[in-house]
Amino acid sequence: MAPGVEHIAIRRGDVSEKLGADRWSIHVLVLDPSRVRLDLGRAMDEGVGTETVSSMAARHGAVAAVNGGYFRTTGLYRGEPAGLLEVSGRVLSEPSRKRPGFAVVDSPGGIRGAVVTVDFRAEVAAEDGATRTIDGVNRPRGDDELILFTPEFHRTTLTGPGGVEAAVVEGMVTAVRDGEGSASIPEGGYVLSASGAAGSWLRGHIRASRTVSLKAAAAASPELGFVPDFILGGGPVLVRAGKPAATSEPGAYDEGFSLKRHPRTAAGVRSDGSLVLVTVDGRQPLISVGMTIAELEALMVELGSVEAINLDGGGSTTMVVRGRVVNAPSDASGERPVSDALLVSLR
Repeated sequence: MAPGVEHIAIRRGDVSEKLGADRWSIHVLVLDPSRVRLDLGRAMDEGVGTETVSSMAARHGAVAAVNGGYFRTTGLYRGEPAGLLEVSGRVLSEPSRKRPGFAVVDSPGGIRGAVVTVDFRAEVAAEDGATRTIDGVNRPRGDDELILFTPEFHRTTLTGPGGVEAAVVEGMVTAVRDGEGSASIPEGGYVLSASGAAGSWLRGHIRASRTVSLKAAAAASPELGFVPDFILGGGPVLVRAGKPAATSEPGAYDEGFSLKRHPRTAAGVRSDGSLVLVTVDGRQPLISVGMTIAELEALMVELGSVEAINLDGGGSTTMVVRGRVVNAPSDASGERPVSDALLVSLR
């Protein structure tokens, strides 16, 4: 459908209209890494909010796209990634329950992809030497938590008035607001937002016009031979070394998620370096019944993946080709607004 982009539509199983029959509608994008780019599109170009895959593809001029990772679906923080998101070396959402991510880089030889897990740790040190672990990044603040908010998130932290927040620019605390909430996030800086015991620590050690330092480290496993442009969280791992791998995945997935058939989205890497993006429709008995994780594993191996990862599925599963949604999203309202998307562009 474009230089370096192959679109394959597969109908499998009983294609009659007999109720109760197994049938699948599958769409596959095969990407030549030397001829295309694979970028991460974010809804509204922020850390919260949602947008359809077709809208993100149109805004960025992509020739094709699929939906991305898991996200918060309700409330003020709707669209906030529910797990790992790393962009240009900055962790914008911390890993969740050791779930893996899909790492991508646009190298001189073309795009490269890999499935990894990431260990992330961060702490803040006050001028008096006191330190405190950061519990999360760019997400709602829980009880007794210290959350780091960066400019990529939104204009403000969107928090309620029950905590204390400190704005930091170039290592200097520029303001401390107690009991007000929704602090403005400075460009080139960040906000530390705390409640409960973490709030007491911040009140006791962080002062306006004093210095503070932030230490953060993210280590990928297996080690990457490149610095990724982004790592998009997903899970479970479907394929490692060409063999099914989800049964050994430690990401705490319940049986309803793994053993029942649902719409699915997945990304894989072939031995020649080409990438495959896959959607499987589901929850529509006359069109497609969806797949279990085991069935999706088998499909990704069949399509030649030596590494593969499951992405967000269900009503989020969407593939766009040349501005048109080619699969059949399962929501009654049609294409679902999501948090992010993998965008395919020509070089």
